[in-house]
Amino acid sequence: IEVGTGTLTATNARSAAVVKIAVEKLGEWVQNCPHVQVDETPWLVLGVKEWMWVVCGSGFCLFHAGDTRSRAELEILLGKSFQGVLSSDDFSVYNGYPARKPQKCLAHLRRHFKKVSQLKHGNNARLGQVFLDLIDAAFAAHRQWRESGDTVAYREWADGFKREVRTALDLWLPSAGYAAGLLLRSLRDKASQWWPFLEHPEI
Repeated sequence: IEVGTGTLTATNARSAAVVKIAVEKLGEWVQNCPHVQVDETPWLVLGVKEWMWVVCGSGFCLFHAGDTRSRAELEILLGKSFQGVLSSDDFSVYNGYPARKPQKCLAHLRRHFKKVSQLKHGNNARLGQVFLDLIDAAFAAHRQWRESGDTVAYREWADGFKREVRTALDLWLPSAGYAAGLLLRSLRDKASQWWPFLEHPEI
């Protein structure tokens, strides 16, 4: 069956209008969601570098094509502030954005310490491995909590883990090189953004 170009154009226009309404409703709902995860990545459009943003969570995924990687795009998605838990990496756009509870991504943190551990000079290899082991222990403990639901045991572990992190920071910060020092100072100065899951494992 042959379908005329005009028919296809009209069908596409009607479909786009329906999808637009659904996306706008999802966008409004997302701003009141209790927990979202946000990220952005470069996206070439006809050779021009743009940015594809994504907000996702349990049962949904919302994409936003933005011209920039700036705070303005984040505010389009979530508003001037966000009253839920905002999971993100440590990109500067998210730092200081007024979310009720920010939770930075430990997978990104692990990747950064992995790079530090591969540096050949100074104490980078040992320092990096210490914090890789801590992050891996956090992943393992949280996985065990998800499987068992034993919150009492998890909180006991979390108390000990926080002490281990503080001890490691005190030990390694004075002798850390530039790259490692940036990470360690972030863990120290932004502790409330790296470790919320220790108090709230449901994040």
